[in-house]
Amino acid sequence: MLKNLFKKEKQLPSTYQDKLQPQEVLDLFSRLTLHHQAALLRLISRNLVFKFEDVDVFGYEMDFKVNGAMIEASPEQDDTVLDETT
Repeated sequence: MLKNLFKKEKQLPSTYQDKLQPQEVLDLFSRLTLHHQAALLRLISRNLVFKFEDVDVFGYEMDFKVNGAMIEASPEQDDTVLDETT
């Protein structure tokens, strides 16, 4: 009996838990703001390659920003300014 008082229930790792059903995914997504969705796009885009006519653009090279009621994806701008004296 005393063992049961101090024994915590182990939680299964997420890889062993049941997968979300499609309706649960839709419910979750419908509660997200555009800023949340843009953050998810940043995470998902790490595994994406956008193929254009002669150029491949990797997802991690894209910048996702919320503009009004839309999420814009644009090539990431390099903000590094190189010193020409070196």
